Amino acid sequence: MKESPITSLWDDGAAASMSEPELLLYRSNLLGSDLRITNFGGGNTSAKVMMEDPLSGEQVEVLWVKGSGGDLGSIKIDGFSTLYMDKLQALKGRYRGLEHEDEMVAYLPHCTFNLNPRAASIDTPLHAYIARKHVDHMHPDSVIAIAACASSQALTATIFGGELGWLPWQRPGYDLGLKLEALSQSQPDLKGIILEGHGLFTWGDTAKSCYETTLAVIQRAEEWLAANIQQPVFGGQARAPLPADERAAMAAKLMPLLRGKISRDEYKLGYFNDSDAVLEFVCSRDLQPLAALGTSCPDHFLRTKIRPFVIDYDQDFDKLVAGLDEALAQYRADYVAYYERCKHDNSPAVRDANPIIYLIPGVGMLSFAKDKATARIAGEFYVNAINVMRGANGVDKYVGLPEQEAFDIEYWLLEEAKLQRMPKPKSLAGRIALVTGGAGGIGQAVAKQLLQEGACVLLTDIDSEALAEAHKNLAKVAGKDNVTSVVANITGEDAVDDILKASSLNFGGIDLLISNAGIASSAPLEDTTLEVWNRNQEILVKGYFLASRAAFRIMKQQKLGGSMVFVASKNGLVASAGASAYCTAKAAEIHLARCIALEGAPHGIRVNVVNPDAVIRGSRIWDGKWKQERAQSNKIEADDVEEFYRQRSMLKLSVLPEDIAEAVYFLASDKAAKSTGNILNVDAGNAGAFTR
Repeated sequence: MKESPITSLWDDGAAASMSEPELLLYRSNLLGSDLRITNFGGGNTSAKVMMEDPLSGEQVEVLWVKGSGGDLGSIKIDGFSTLYMDKLQALKGRYRGLEHEDEMVAYLPHCTFNLNPRAASIDTPLHAYIARKHVDHMHPDSVIAIAACASSQALTATIFGGELGWLPWQRPGYDLGLKLEALSQSQPDLKGIILEGHGLFTWGDTAKSCYETTLAVIQRAEEWLAANIQQPVFGGQARAPLPADERAAMAAKLMPLLRGKISRDEYKLGYFNDSDAVLEFVCSRDLQPLAALGTSCPDHFLRTKIRPFVIDYDQDFDKLVAGLDEALAQYRADYVAYYERCKHDNSPAVRDANPIIYLIPGVGMLSFAKDKATARIAGEFYVNAINVMRGANGVDKYVGLPEQEAFDIEYWLLEEAKLQRMPKPKSLAGRIALVTGGAGGIGQAVAKQLLQEGACVLLTDIDSEALAEAHKNLAKVAGKDNVTSVVANITGEDAVDDILKASSLNFGGIDLLISNAGIASSAPLEDTTLEVWNRNQEILVKGYFLASRAAFRIMKQQKLGGSMVFVASKNGLVASAGASAYCTAKAAEIHLARCIALEGAPHGIRVNVVNPDAVIRGSRIWDGKWKQERAQSNKIEADDVEEFYRQRSMLKLSVLPEDIAEAVYFLASDKAAKSTGNILNVDAGNAGAFTR
């Protein structure tokens, strides 16, 4: 389907009352809102603004420029660095030449205006030395396609008729800033400059004119490519894509296997993309040769590695799996050889040699990274690379970045320093958790705890409305990448298989199963109907069996171990009059956990139990008939139930969902790495439930 043209979203009314820094923010957010203009986290914007010096009180020129890190679409005003322009100009006197340009980064903090704590990026000189008030640096696929052509310079002249200048490839840094300055001064009528293999610089005298020039250039590039691209693209189709449901099934089947093979040193999370652009590429005749050329734009390969891993798949899954270890070993060996060929005396040590991008003919693309957002963004960046290859190869000859240049950016000491400043991973980083009964009070508390510790969580529940609300609330806590949900009844074998398929497709597999789905019933034995008995057995025994069996199978495939935690009940250890169906089912849960612990131990799969008691607040069980039934059984008023159970406990404390979540987290995490087959009571003390 043809995309709509890029059009200006500038609102003169909204912009009328904005200051220059606010206009910069407004422009940046507009540009970052469209991934055709620049990719996530990519691109920079700047404005040179006259401001009062807080020391002298005089008006001075200040460069406002996007700081290190951040994303234009979501940046706030504190995401911009501010630097004195006169001090940036004075830095030219400190420059000792190209071989020393990295040392210039250390001077940037000395140029800071008004003690702004936002660190300046290495792109700061590229904006500072272009003698225009407003500058945009974008990475639109259409312009990079032109920049990545063998005839890039000639095409720039043909398409833009002298309105844009052109510079050959050079790693971003201080020296490139000086070259941008020289070209923009020598040709004052230019509206911008294309950087070979990299991206686009445009400028203007006002925020609005700069923004609209950027859009006009990108739109012209898109229109020219569309009118001149040769058909069929990528050499035409070599094979047809599988139907959508078969693609999803194939990806869900492969992802845990693949994840297990690449997560030995660090847990990885996966992302699946079978968009039209991806399918066109992976099903094409030119897939192998184009993939081997690698990516062009530095932003692309920093996220994706210089080359993807093309999986040899001809609809024989067993054959694919049989050859996977050898193919991955070859990819890793090739990556290490690339490192050895290109390294310098002071290069950082070789990093993880596993692929990030996996291309599967007929199926789509997988991407794996240390967290879900990074995996997704890597996949999106490779879609950008596909679009670039489509455009460049369609009008000329696509040229990837030279290997040594790619290495010098990937292992750039400044990039390494940025990586070293990254915060330490959380305790469950890279882990995938499934929480059944996820819409209830305990389920949500558990999910929140796991998310806060860095896990990705799939919630499942039979109550669609409550689940949707829980999903929305938890996404606010941890971001939409890290939580998903599936409405399902865990008593159905096919339904449970679909839940685990969703876990694999959304995240790459499963590491933690928190079986928490629950009901409660209370009645004297002679009044307990077969329907009530069977319902307890269906949900609390059969459901737990089905979920654990399905998770166990995937954990064994991954060969990464795993942890299961059953949320049972004090009633699984202590008989309670008038609740035989419930107590018996909870006792079965506990014994099932012990049985699975025996079978799981050789595979590093731990299984433990948390036994709550009287978790009343936030509980959907206690909101129903159970509260009335327990009140009647204990001959108290329903409103007195919480106080009754608090006073009944040895510690005279109420047990809250968050208390259960803490216990589940402990048993699920590596803090309990040497515990399996155990029971942890969280009941504020009940002598009858002491395990012995």
